[in-house]
Amino acid sequence: MAENINQNQRESLGSRLGFLFLSAGCAIGLGNVWRFPYITGKYGGAAFVLVYLFFLVILGLPVMIAEFSVGRATQKGMGQAFEILEPAGTKWHYYSVFAIAGNFFLMMFYTVVAGWFLKYFFSMASGSFIDMTSGQIGEVFSQTLANPASLIFWMMVVIICGFGACALGLQRGVERITKIMMSALFVIMLGLAIYAAFLPGAWVGYKWYLKPDFSNLLKNGLWKSIYAAMGQAFFTLSLGIGAMEIFGSYIKKEYSLTGESLRVIGLDTFVALFSGLIIFPSCAAFGVEASSGPGLVFLSLPNVFVSMGAIPGRIFGSMFFLFMSFAALSTVIAVFENIIAFPMDKWGWPRIKAVAVAFVMVSILSLPCALGLNLWSNVKILGFSIDGFEDFIVSQNLLPLGSLVFLIFCTHKKGWGWKNFIAEADSGKGIKFPANKFVRFYVRFIAPLIILTVFVAGYIELFAK
Repeated sequence: MAENINQNQRESLGSRLGFLFLSAGCAIGLGNVWRFPYITGKYGGAAFVLVYLFFLVILGLPVMIAEFSVGRATQKGMGQAFEILEPAGTKWHYYSVFAIAGNFFLMMFYTVVAGWFLKYFFSMASGSFIDMTSGQIGEVFSQTLANPASLIFWMMVVIICGFGACALGLQRGVERITKIMMSALFVIMLGLAIYAAFLPGAWVGYKWYLKPDFSNLLKNGLWKSIYAAMGQAFFTLSLGIGAMEIFGSYIKKEYSLTGESLRVIGLDTFVALFSGLIIFPSCAAFGVEASSGPGLVFLSLPNVFVSMGAIPGRIFGSMFFLFMSFAALSTVIAVFENIIAFPMDKWGWPRIKAVAVAFVMVSILSLPCALGLNLWSNVKILGFSIDGFEDFIVSQNLLPLGSLVFLIFCTHKKGWGWKNFIAEADSGKGIKFPANKFVRFYVRFIAPLIILTVFVAGYIELFAK
């Protein structure tokens, strides 16, 4: 059995559904249900969504296939994958250190934000928001950020839940718990979308969200809108830091990786789009500004729930934040699995030792973000707050640069090489990766150039401020 292993025998997933839910769970998170709605609101609705979907296919798909291919070919995580596949004398494996660092950087702020959703779920379910005014709701969020003890408490709840699932094992813990959460997430999401559809005036939100108006893209600047869409495509799929590679290492060669990648991206996109079908009709129905930025979920939507009345608002609001919590926790568990797989593969650590060490490290490394929102709020790094700097390191540096590394490694002869990559990606039943000259040229040269553009644009925007 997969759970009764020694350190020389690698665990495997129990089912294809487990692989799809785990990979999708890693992709489905705050990028879909928090970041996507407010960025869509900021950059003009449906027109932005179309640009985002375009980059999701031309950038996200090839990078995801590359990560899955590296993982499945080696049956190892980032600790050893590049080292096994790289040509003799090359140093591709040096990137593994940056990849695992990216997972830690991501969790340093992700666990704190995920804690907000859990706190709001319990507050909404208990009826704390009933009869609050708009000003009082805003004060709740301000008090949440200003209270270091509360932030650290909910951060630790997230970390304990995440590593607790990993400690149970791959199949009995990570796979089974993710299946339950993802199934519940889809059910709750569908129920919320149906409820939102029957709100008075919901059609105004649908029209704004689903009818493309490319003039909206120009309001914030066409380049900024395109750049935001490219960045969101990387962020939502957690590409470039090996978070997807690890799940490729747990599956067999029964199905082609292009088909599996399309399914994962499809599930990820489905959740992102459905989040908009919940949020924007609700905002329209109760006159809440949909382009209110990162505070949309914590400032604007609680006003929507309060406006629904005591009982409907309490039920709808608590279910919404439970949905958000499941989305966040699915990513936390997936990334934690990648973190603990590193020492398990690299040094042969048993799972429990890897979990214990990673638990201590993540708990300590997450504290600066929690404290940076209050006690250390005056600390600035390159003009960023602590959480903003951590987000910048991941979103604008490690994700695009890591994606660039994966593509070059998989398609150039001084890396793993195109033929080896295609042979692995196309192994099994299902959709094959198009290997004609145009696609090969695109993946080898054009896609890396686009990714490099995303990286450079991030610094241009930073220093232009």
